Amino acid sequence: MRQAHNTTPGGAGVSRREVLRGTLAAAAGIALPTPWPAFAAGGTACAATARSVIQIWMWGGPAHLDTFDPKPDAGRDYTGPLNKAIATNVDGVRVGEMLPLLATHADKYSIIRSMTHGVNAHETASYIVQTGRQPGRRVFPCIGAVVARFKGYDRGYKGVVPPYVVLTQPQGRFSEAGFLGGAYKPFATGSDPNRTPFAVEGIVAQGVSDRRQEARRELMHRLDTLGQALPKHPLFRHAEACEEEAYNLMFGEARQVFDLAREDDAVRDRYGRNTFGQSCLAARRLVEHGVPYVTINYKGWDTHKNHFQTMQRKLPEMDRALATLLQDLSERGLLDSTIVWWSGEFGRTPRVQWEPPWNGGRGHFGACFSAVVAGGGFTGGRVVGASDERGMTVAERPVYPQDLLGSMYELLGIDPDGPLPNNAGIEATVMPASRQGGRLKEIMPA
Repeated sequence: MRQAHNTTPGGAGVSRREVLRGTLAAAAGIALPTPWPAFAAGGTACAATARSVIQIWMWGGPAHLDTFDPKPDAGRDYTGPLNKAIATNVDGVRVGEMLPLLATHADKYSIIRSMTHGVNAHETASYIVQTGRQPGRRVFPCIGAVVARFKGYDRGYKGVVPPYVVLTQPQGRFSEAGFLGGAYKPFATGSDPNRTPFAVEGIVAQGVSDRRQEARRELMHRLDTLGQALPKHPLFRHAEACEEEAYNLMFGEARQVFDLAREDDAVRDRYGRNTFGQSCLAARRLVEHGVPYVTINYKGWDTHKNHFQTMQRKLPEMDRALATLLQDLSERGLLDSTIVWWSGEFGRTPRVQWEPPWNGGRGHFGACFSAVVAGGGFTGGRVVGASDERGMTVAERPVYPQDLLGSMYELLGIDPDGPLPNNAGIEATVMPASRQGGRLKEIMPA
């Protein structure tokens, strides 16, 4: 939902949001997502190979030894019962034993096994990984908000769905929009895409039928005697425009994008009939629709206790959905223009904590962890960097969050060294000046 700040004759500044809440929301009972304003354009663009990003945010931090950096010879105190690595369809590349489907698609993605920042606190690590910056006196925007700034409405984006979407709940670790302001916060869908209907907040009203919504609209029109008396007044024209936009969201294009029932049952089954699987399907539909940035906030990876019991459930679910997403994007010709980024805020301790109260848990671990990137110009079938024989430290080619984010910005046509336009009057570049490990040129176009 876009928002334009306009001034009516007579000097009273009125925003669409204020009008909407004073008319449509009050009379019809419709809850709308945060609106999205058009700001002045600015900043330098690079040649783009990617149009969109799907971020698989592994909330809590996934264990690199159990996923994309297996160490089968490290011993039980490091592997636990997951003591095997399996071959992929790329010679010499192996992944964890519980990722057999992803193993068949390794040619589509590259593994970064040397991510590092050294921070073991959720909030700080999340901020560093998603902004590429150390905490300071200012809160910088995360990559999703920056992409919305450069690829959103102020740069010609015409979609009804906002340019930055989170499936389904916000991450909640820090302010995603930072000093860009609330207009660049993600539109969080809420609800569960595995339910029918997928009751997206502001688009599908839970328990309210379409017929009842239309009846509310008719009642609102009958009660709006002042608007009928002054049909050409700018205030009421703004209200009518907002009403039309709101109902377009509820009954038009946006609703169709989120309506997973439009997909064949066989496709939905391939992704997995669970929240994460259907979130991946929804993300594919969103980028197909042209949405620039989609985050799937995939919870359940903060496994301090009973880690391996949780992995028996979570890893097959992840394997199925992510492998299907990569295959589906590829078959539809979307992978070349869509970056898929899999990562958490850190990894988990390579050494298993067998002692009580952990009983086979893994703690927070920011010294060395893995990330996966695919599509959008990233070369597949490669491994960047390496950890030591037990996954404790980076052994080769350290990669810092700002290196990864800067690389994604380049592929999106956003100059990482260029200015970050904002309405707060803050002079800032998209990425900090220091290079740290350097951009991922080994898996980027020459």
